[in-house]
Amino acid sequence: MVLPLGDLHRTRITPVVTYAIIALNVVMYLVQFNRGDEFTMALAATPYEITHLDDLEGPTLRRNAQVDADRGAFDGIVRVDARDVVPHAPSPIPIWLTLFTSMFLHGSPMHLIGNMLYLWIVGDNVEEVLGGVRYLIVYLACGLMGSLAQIAAAPDSIIPTLGASGAIAGIMGAYVVWFPHHQIRVLVFRFITVLPAVVVIGGWIALQVWLGVQGIGEMGESGGVAYLAHAGGAITGIVVAFLFYDRAQQVKAMDAYGQGWQTSPPGAY
Repeated sequence: MVLPLGDLHRTRITPVVTYAIIALNVVMYLVQFNRGDEFTMALAATPYEITHLDDLEGPTLRRNAQVDADRGAFDGIVRVDARDVVPHAPSPIPIWLTLFTSMFLHGSPMHLIGNMLYLWIVGDNVEEVLGGVRYLIVYLACGLMGSLAQIAAAPDSIIPTLGASGAIAGIMGAYVVWFPHHQIRVLVFRFITVLPAVVVIGGWIALQVWLGVQGIGEMGESGGVAYLAHAGGAITGIVVAFLFYDRAQQVKAMDAYGQGWQTSPPGAY
């Protein structure tokens, strides 16, 4: 087990947008806990709902559900496994907006903590390069592309998807392109050490892509980790990173020369 604990590179800014995103995710999870499953299901993104623009408003049977036909023939009652029924709830917003609301929902405390830990580690450095407004736009774009990648693999699935993983994977993708040699403190089993970002984050992204490709055939049949959402978000972040690569190099040069945003090192512009 490899668990990142923090990077060793400080930024020159206070990452206000990163902190705000973390706070919003925590608040939304508290609301989820208070309001229950109906609230969560109403705001999660369901592939079938997105591709058909059809809001599923009640318990819905999965397409591969096993029906107990033999017993139904005797008493006229059709029986299904409760695990094959997905308890959808009507959405209070246009169904396409769930692509965005789902980014701020989580399935468990550990799901939330894991996502926010990764964002806390890499978000400040990426926000420093992009600036707050661009950073927020990129965050949402990566989350959106991650969700669309997952939906494209199983457009008729009625299994809801939720979580900030796709958006955060995009921020991680940008981070590893710009700062591959940044040292990240990690917990490896019971020992704490440091490893370069290209190993910790690059390895994680490669694993998500591999697992996503391997699982395409079974996508949408049951819940679990949305690997393609991670891969789609990460690839989007990597593309953005190359678009802003020169800007990242300028920020790194400022750090190397010990200068702030008001002055530029020789050769910078």
